[in-house]
Amino acid sequence: MRGYFGIGVEGLSKPMNAGNLYRSAHAFGASFVFTVASSYDPDIRKSDTSDVAGQVPFYSFETLQSMRLPEGCALVGVEITDDAIVLPSFRHPRCAAYILGMERGSLSPDLVKNCDHVIKIPTLFSLNLATAGAIVMYDRLISVQQFGGRPIVPGGPIESIPLHKFGEPVIRRNRLGHKTASSTTIGSAGGGGQEA
Repeated sequence: MRGYFGIGVEGLSKPMNAGNLYRSAHAFGASFVFTVASSYDPDIRKSDTSDVAGQVPFYSFETLQSMRLPEGCALVGVEITDDAIVLPSFRHPRCAAYILGMERGSLSPDLVKNCDHVIKIPTLFSLNLATAGAIVMYDRLISVQQFGGRPIVPGGPIESIPLHKFGEPVIRRNRLGHKTASSTTIGSAGGGGQEA
């Protein structure tokens, strides 16, 4: 599968929920997990039975301004707002970092402004942090088309996975003709993400 994703929390209030979220992230194949302006010690988590800290890189950013994402990584906020894209209609970026707000609050307005996309889960009310994160990661997993299509009727045949079509190689270079590898600064320049 091409691309990668990470998932994190801003302003965490319940470390056990972060442990659950990060355990799910490990199970779904996350490339990294992170916190922003949060107090979380991965060494004292009680709900993380898969030892995420020993398996997946963990980043702790003290402030939004200190947050760094890889170049080309889209920041996707998960928040209930009027203009958020409903998850079933969202096209996941190839490279993305998903961020959720703390359990008793919302993503900060500054963080929302720095998001490339804001999505929401179409539920009647807010969900538990770890549950919401797991739903977003599951939606990403099923939308990358690595599985056969669902049958038209229950018990019907599963559609086969379409064969990959190879195209011509694509070489991406900057305006000077050189490859670049610099970090994206969230606090000053926005997420800088691109959709696949």
